[in-house]
Amino acid sequence: MSAAEHPELSKVDSAIAIPAKEEKAPDKGKHRRTSSQTEGVYNIKDLEEKKIELKLPIETQKTGWKLNTPPSTIEDRDILKLHLVNPPVKKIDLHFPLGLEVTARNMKGVTVKDALDAIYKQFKKKADDEMDMPYLAGFEWDKEESWTSLIVHQTKNGPKPVTSKKSKKKDKEEA
Repeated sequence: MSAAEHPELSKVDSAIAIPAKEEKAPDKGKHRRTSSQTEGVYNIKDLEEKKIELKLPIETQKTGWKLNTPPSTIEDRDILKLHLVNPPVKKIDLHFPLGLEVTARNMKGVTVKDALDAIYKQFKKKADDEMDMPYLAGFEWDKEESWTSLIVHQTKNGPKPVTSKKSKKKDKEEA
């Protein structure tokens, strides 16, 4: 049998009938997911361009947290869930007066815990006597100095120990 006897099967036709290796479309799993970009969380540089001012929750000013202890040691753990600044940002630099700078990051908005974790990472190996001011006094945003960072304030003394009613009763009984 030749190609002339069966016109539908020619060498050209048979080459077409064999599926050629198709060019694969680029794998879709390689691009960044947009779901990780939470709505309402900004890039701090965008806020600077739009001149949107940052606001700090007042709770961050009275943590009494010691810089070389884990953030979980804070008495009021609820403040750890708060956003460090409003509107929430993906990352922010924390600037210490002596020049140290750490960056807190969270794609869903930097929380107080993220900031304290970043600070703790720098101070966890320091002994108490190595630090002049071991306690966090709070954060300050000064748009004149730097729109994209917060100034970290420290203090020598931690919070005054809170005496519970039970310990006061024991003191009275002993007296």
